[in-house]
Amino acid sequence: MAKRLTRYILIALVLGVITGWVINAAIDDGTAESAARLKSIADYLSIVTALFLRLIKMIIAPLVFSTLVAGIAHMGDIAALGRVGLRSILWFVLATFVSLTLGLILVTALHPGVGLNLPLPPATAASGVETAAFNLKDFISHVVPQSIFEAMSANEILPIVVFSVFFGVALTAIGEKGKPLVRGVESLVRVMLQVTNYVMRFAPFAVFTAVASALAERGPQIIMTLGKFVGSFYLGLLILWAVLIGACFVIVGPRTRHLVRYIRDPVVLAFSTASSEAAYPRTLEELERFGVPPRIASFVLPLGYSFNLDGSMMYMTFASIFIAQAYGIHLSLGQEITMLLVLMITSKGMAGVPRASLVVIAATLSMFRIPEAGLLLILAVDHFLDMGRSATNVVGNAVAASVVARWEGDLGPALSPDIEAAHAASRRAEPRKAG
Repeated sequence: MAKRLTRYILIALVLGVITGWVINAAIDDGTAESAARLKSIADYLSIVTALFLRLIKMIIAPLVFSTLVAGIAHMGDIAALGRVGLRSILWFVLATFVSLTLGLILVTALHPGVGLNLPLPPATAASGVETAAFNLKDFISHVVPQSIFEAMSANEILPIVVFSVFFGVALTAIGEKGKPLVRGVESLVRVMLQVTNYVMRFAPFAVFTAVASALAERGPQIIMTLGKFVGSFYLGLLILWAVLIGACFVIVGPRTRHLVRYIRDPVVLAFSTASSEAAYPRTLEELERFGVPPRIASFVLPLGYSFNLDGSMMYMTFASIFIAQAYGIHLSLGQEITMLLVLMITSKGMAGVPRASLVVIAATLSMFRIPEAGLLLILAVDHFLDMGRSATNVVGNAVAASVVARWEGDLGPALSPDIEAAHAASRRAEPRKAG
């Protein structure tokens, strides 16, 4: 399904570019009348993308709740959290801060969205971004929900995350009595992942109409803007990889080069499928071969898939600020820092599935009065970005498990992949010699 979806999205992208370009070239003659006709056509095309956006928002609350509760439940009983839990959370917080900050710095420095000058939708044109909406008192008081059902009905991510944390810790505290609910939540996770897969089947149609409408109304110059966006983001990912692997070298030591080689296959799998979760089983296996004890790998890795998606976290600040730049919305330094802090919390409920970061970005944009329609700008190239950030998520979680194992003084010996391959070949050859 993943390969077919990738192929369909690529086909839809190409067809959208061709269709939009042809429409723009055939109608645009520089007059106000042609501009009005192009806008009307773009509006009709955008109906499909609007429906897809509503489908994305439909899964926000249950996806965040089920993923976060299941991640906490996988920690084990409260006593098992202890030192490993604290060290894991410490690394996750540091990695999250570095990822989000790096994305914020790069998108501000490279400003890939500046120059697009998209008009604000009429419904939000008068409001824009209001600094007064982000005072500390209102922000903190709004974090705690007065009703989880109210928060879910309004897709308010922060209150949902707070409730999910309490719920997950409580499930862990009651032990065996909570096992039926844990199994139920894990089933809900699987159901929501399946629903997400269903929703993503509409992505090719949304990609086609998003690209076609953008090119039809604004012409081929938008391709250059999106090209700069993609190139800037991948530059950021390369820098993030260097930072993560460099930190691992400092803490774990020179054997980090073996870790890089061990996780090569999971990284390629995540990149090709645009899903870090697809690489989870193989990543767990490779970490244990590298020398990370199963008790640490099986604890840190599942937790990391809810709390430590470094590539996706960097993408959220990068994409959010890019959309603001595209609409000409200026965010002050204080507002950007506030967004970073908000995303540090909201990102903790994200699942490692294809394009799940759109879910968190959709909720964050509305909190900062940035038009949610801006998601349609990045949707056309989101799959290519998702490939890179999914691979980065695998690298980040593998580094996290290795670092925690090193801090625990429990990192076992690793066999060089080359030597292990030679031993495996020798073992396969033994039956033939005996014969």
